[in-house]
Amino acid sequence: MAARISYANNPQLPTIRRNYPGNKLFGQEFANGEELYEPSFSTVFRWKLLTKNPQEAEKKADTWAPTVVPCADVFSSQEDMLVWLGHACFLLRVGGRTLLFDPVLFDSNFLRHRHPLPCRPEDIRNIDYLVLSHGHRDHLDERSIKLLARQNPQMQALTPLRMAPLLRGMARQLPVQEAGWWQQYDLGPHAPFEITYLPASHWHRRGLNDLNRVLWGSFMIRTADKLIYFAGDTSYTPHFEQIEEQFGPIDIAIMPIGAYKPSFMMHLSHMDPHEAAKAANVLRAGHVVPMHYGTFDLSDEPASEPLRTLEEVAHGGMLRGDLHAPAVGEVMHWPNWE
Repeated sequence: MAARISYANNPQLPTIRRNYPGNKLFGQEFANGEELYEPSFSTVFRWKLLTKNPQEAEKKADTWAPTVVPCADVFSSQEDMLVWLGHACFLLRVGGRTLLFDPVLFDSNFLRHRHPLPCRPEDIRNIDYLVLSHGHRDHLDERSIKLLARQNPQMQALTPLRMAPLLRGMARQLPVQEAGWWQQYDLGPHAPFEITYLPASHWHRRGLNDLNRVLWGSFMIRTADKLIYFAGDTSYTPHFEQIEEQFGPIDIAIMPIGAYKPSFMMHLSHMDPHEAAKAANVLRAGHVVPMHYGTFDLSDEPASEPLRTLEEVAHGGMLRGDLHAPAVGEVMHWPNWE
């Protein structure tokens, strides 16, 4: 029997895209726009056991990792800045308020950092908003959530639909506000920015029985004079055109560039550097900051390949905006970027 089709949003939040009915559900599973995407274990089996990586020797020899600079002092600063903490984790300060995106601060059985953190986890304080794009373990880590909630009692979580029950199992007292695609979070009358949850092309799974039960997406932060876009995890689809149509040119686009090989496994979940550049160009981004590379070993490409390829694209004049590839922990003064 075909799954029942329904649509979900947070009825307490405004939807900014005209006539958007909410996120489509096939039964209890969220869709990628109109289509249901269900990654199969057979694809993982094919990748891990039946396919030889043609770059295996190159990957083994490639020991490159991002440079790391200490940044413990940024958590006591009031200066507006952007700091990459590795993988998809960023600190963004706007108007004295601090946002922390997708923190994974500890190693686990399946995720090992290839470089050290630029600070101690205990240094990460004074966080106002915990901004979570989706529920995969390289973006949402239970031990990190528990620590951050203890150290930041004022912190609020901004999440996709149906993530609140997951977070309540990690930090019961953490305030959580959920949004569907094209919905604007309620930050109160005095917030120095607006945050809107936006589409991405991805999926969700943390266990055996929760496939696509929690939504995934991206974020737009509108400040007094800039648009800052955090793409989350995504493949390349027309949602970038829709976002540009809604918002116009983006000032800063934080774009994932890694975990794209083998293509048969990754192409419906992640972008390669060429696709990330294409997406940034579609968004008419003035500045591009890459992420989702160098920190964890998630795929078959050599560690240095994603950034090296994106730099070649930029040097070849095929990236519209300015490329900023920071060290982990490096402070980027985004208000000064024209």
